[in-house]
Amino acid sequence: MTLPGIFTVEEAREVLAGLLPLLDRVVEVRADARQLGADLDAGSAGGGLGGLPELKAAQAQLDDLLTQVQATGVELKGFAPLLLDFPADLDGVPVLLCWLEGERGLDWYHRADLGFAGRRRLPDRARPASPGVVGGSS
Repeated sequence: MTLPGIFTVEEAREVLAGLLPLLDRVVEVRADARQLGADLDAGSAGGGLGGLPELKAAQAQLDDLLTQVQATGVELKGFAPLLLDFPADLDGVPVLLCWLEGERGLDWYHRADLGFAGRRRLPDRARPASPGVVGGSS
C-alpha cells in the first residue's frame, strides 16, 4: 500500500479478488440466519435448517467472516446488501473505492464526504484493459 490503510486501485482489486469467495459465503450464511430467525419468530422449525442452536452458529459464523473481511483494511459499510469501501487516493483526492454486493469487480468510487450517493464509475485509466481481471465489469 502507498500509505498505511490506503489502497491503490490495483491493490484493492487484488484484495477484493481474494475476498469474493468469503463474501459469497457471507451472503449464504446471512440468508440461512434470516430464515432461521424468521422461522423461530413464527414458532416453526427452521424449514430443515434447524432451530436456535443453528441460528446462534450462523450468527457466530457471520461474525467470524465479517471480522476476516475487516482484517484486510476494508471498511464494511453495509450488511444487507454488503457494501465495502477501500480507502484510496485518486489523483491526489482521498476517495473510497466502492464495492456493492452482486458486483464481481471494483469499478466505482466516491468521495468520503459524499457517501454512496456520490458514487461514480472509475475513470477509464483506472479500469483494467484485459478481460478476466477483477474490475472492469459490474
